[in-house]
Amino acid sequence: MATPHFSSALSVPAVPAAYPMAKPGYGKRSAPGEQPRTRDDFALLPTRERYIAGFVDHLPEGAEMSIKRLAKQLPLYGQQAISTALNALSVAGHLRRVRCSVGAGDETRWAYRTFWSRTARDNEWWNTYLATENASRATAPTAPPEAPASPGLAAPAESPAPTAVPLQRTPPEAAPDTTPATAPVAPPAAPAAPAGRAAPAPPPAPAARPAALSPAYLALAELGRKDIRLALSADDCATLEPQAAAWFARGVDADYLIAALTAGLPAQVDCPPRFVRRRLADKIPPHRPAGHSTPGTSTPAPSPARRLLVECTDCGRPGLPEALPDGLCRPCRAAHSEGGGTPSVDPAEIADVKAHMANIRDLLKAP
Repeated sequence: MATPHFSSALSVPAVPAAYPMAKPGYGKRSAPGEQPRTRDDFALLPTRERYIAGFVDHLPEGAEMSIKRLAKQLPLYGQQAISTALNALSVAGHLRRVRCSVGAGDETRWAYRTFWSRTARDNEWWNTYLATENASRATAPTAPPEAPASPGLAAPAESPAPTAVPLQRTPPEAAPDTTPATAPVAPPAAPAAPAGRAAPAPPPAPAARPAALSPAYLALAELGRKDIRLALSADDCATLEPQAAAWFARGVDADYLIAALTAGLPAQVDCPPRFVRRRLADKIPPHRPAGHSTPGTSTPAPSPARRLLVECTDCGRPGLPEALPDGLCRPCRAAHSEGGGTPSVDPAEIADVKAHMANIRDLLKAP
């Protein structure tokens, strides 16, 4: 348990007016619900940690919090001492280092922040607070909402997309004797052939197309577009369609089937239909285990990606708040517990050591 260190030798250092600020979105950020600032803040901390905590507490929002910058502003301690003091402040519940995901899509980047609390918080408080921060970032809109329509003006109704009607053929013997009134006007008949010449044969009617093609057929037809070595004819696709449909029945999609059939092709495929038939039989995926969703049923929505990760205050390793109690990863926390941290050194002792070393150097210079 920490013991109070009431030392009047060190006062809270003044923050210079030109203290550098971090880039927007980076740097120091104060936690909510802090107590008003008093003279007894950080009284339970050792001298060095109390001195550094007082300086950090007076820094403005967004101030740069790197160890090098703090060491330049606090000449009494070097970078190693600053790093050790920040570890102790993290264990005491005053700060957490985090990575925040900023932006969306291809412009996403990580911003590094230091959450600071003048009031010491326990791990449960920090975990709850950081989880709330992550949830708010995950649900924040990445694009401005669309402007609402003006009152009294209805949006124009969109015309339905034209539906393709498959061609139909009616045998001549089944044609009706009369034509309904709503039937389209028939094109004018071709002029009669002159005597002595045979009438030209009418052009063949287009073949009827199926109303819809199955996903298995479409995937097989796409193979030739992905790799010319597996180009299949329409008859080949129709023949292999049942085998490909067995893949879809096991929960795969067209991209999976195409990737499996086109992976690792030999330099030359002599007979694409036979090659595809063999691969459809040899590489068919296994059945899904019970409990997984089947094709056509709704699947649970994936959990949103985390937009905030806590960093180990000592080594910078990222992780979830629950995995970094006291703001330290397991190896750093073990080292901190075993070593007990670097003991705080009084500035007066440092001055005595410097004076002693200067005296030794003077003695060495003497004849």
